[in-house]
Amino acid sequence: MKGFQLEFFTQQDRRHKGKQLSNWLLDVAHSHGIRGATVFTGAIGYGHDRRFHSAHFFELADQPVEVTMVVSEEESDRLFEFLLQEGVHMFYVKLPVEFGKIGQADA
Repeated sequence: MKGFQLEFFTQQDRRHKGKQLSNWLLDVAHSHGIRGATVFTGAIGYGHDRRFHSAHFFELADQPVEVTMVVSEEESDRLFEFLLQEGVHMFYVKLPVEFGKIGQADA
């Protein structure tokens, strides 16, 4: 199957509608029927502002977070339309990919 790998980048302290942005995005993906999504936390990184973001010993608020999912073209279109309507602001990467399953699922 052809589609896209979507990668959204944010920080632990970013919120939308009272919820941590990465968790909100995970819920949105789930409610839109997207087959799966994964949240990754980073040790350190920097963004467009060239300011470093990292997890500190006592504070994780500035820790970089990435939400990744693989979607069909239709799913991508629906998701981005929804995110625009929601007024969400975050950086993303959209890569064309081929995806599918191989072998048998465990019974």
